[in-house]
Formats: sequence, structure tokens, C-alpha cells
Amino acid sequence: MTDMTDTPPAQNALLKRLPLIAIATVAIIGAFTLRDYLSFQALSENREALIAFRDANYLLTVLSFIAAYVVIVAFSLPGATIATLTGGFLFATFPGALFNVTGATIGATAIFLAARWGFGETLGKKLETSDGVVKKIKDGIDENQWSMLFLIRLVPAVPFFIANLVPAFLEVPLYRFVVSTFVGIIPGAVVYTSVGAGLGEVFARGETPNLGIIFEPHILLPILGLCALAALPIALKAVRGKKGI
Repeated sequence: MTDMTDTPPAQNALLKRLPLIAIATVAIIGAFTLRDYLSFQALSENREALIAFRDANYLLTVLSFIAAYVVIVAFSLPGATIATLTGGFLFATFPGALFNVTGATIGATAIFLAARWGFGETLGKKLETSDGVVKKIKDGIDENQWSMLFLIRLVPAVPFFIANLVPAFLEVPLYRFVVSTFVGIIPGAVVYTSVGAGLGEVFARGETPNLGIIFEPHILLPILGLCALAALPIALKAVRGKKGI
């Protein structure tokens, strides 16, 4: 006799995908409705009120800022870069960078868990039981998870949203995702937080910050050096494999 309390497979699958559906829905709505509110212009216009609130309620400001950053990242809302600049503007490079990295990591983890719960387990099993090139790629990533995770965080060209989803589909353990995210985004976060820390002078001159600073040689080359360091274990394994070591 069938247990009436059992959840039908189709309904169970829908329930698992609800968090990811909610994230996608809020992201689409936010892209059209929040663009003007999470902008450099909005920060410039409200800078005095933000500073006054911070000075009167420092701890509350910190907690509210981190919570807002988590929501922005978790729901892929526009304004993550502005949020990072705001962290520097309100709290200086340090501890602003720490607050930025904390909020970004928690938000990224929310997307990771939603994607894994909704699709990751099923897709991971399919990749694991597949044959040919797909299986070789999956095995290669599994063998070099730490290196691959740090690479997708360090390379400026990899969108943050994509870097949150791919590990979920490849059955990356949660602790590896959290650690690699927190550590891997530190270089970029420090750069943009330091830009935010200098916004007072930028506002005074009536200018806009140089958000392309991360691609300038003195910034980009050290980050590429970290990328090469992260990729080194993969290269060594490839060389040893060819030599049959």
C-alpha cells in the first residue's frame, strides 16, 4: 500500500529547485528595478547620510552592510562592485575588505547550495557515470579541485556568478568552496576596497572612480602570478603523467 505522505518525484524535484528559481526571479526583477538605487550616483548623493549613520551606529552599520552585501550576491543583484566600493568608503581598506569578503562569501555560498540542491546532485551523478571526454574532464577537475577553485576566483575574466555555479554542478565539497571563495576573492576585494577608501577625494573632485584599475599592470601582474601559482599543481601533474611518473 502506497504511503500517502510520500512526496511525488515531480513535486520533490520542484521543491528542490524552488530556491534557485527564487534567486533567478529576484535577479531578473532586481536588474530592472534596482539599477538606479545600487549605483555610484546613489552612493555619491547619500554619502553624508551614510557617514553620519555609521558614526552614530557603527556596529549596526557593519551588520547591515554585510547583510546587504549577502543579499546582493545571493540574488545576483546589480551593484556588487558599488557595494565593495561602499565597504571601503565607510570602513577604509581594512576592515572594509574583511567585511566585503565575508558578505561575498556568504552570498556565494547561498547560490552554491541552492544550485547543488536543485541541480548539482543530479548533474554530478550524470557526469560521474558518463563516458569519453566528458568523464575525463570531470575526473581532471576532481583531481585538481583546489587549484581549479582558486583559479576561477583569481582570474578577473571569470564572472562571479559563474564561479558560484560551476562548483555546485561538479560536486565540490562545501568546505572547499567556502575556503577557496574566501581566500580567492581577497586580492580583487582589496583592490576595489582601496579604491572605495579614496572615494572621499573622488567625490570632492566630482569625478568617478577608475574601476578598470584591476587591469593595470601593477595590479594585474601580481594577480596573474597568483593564478600561475594556483595552476602549478595542475601543470606538474600533467608533466608527471606524460613521463609516467
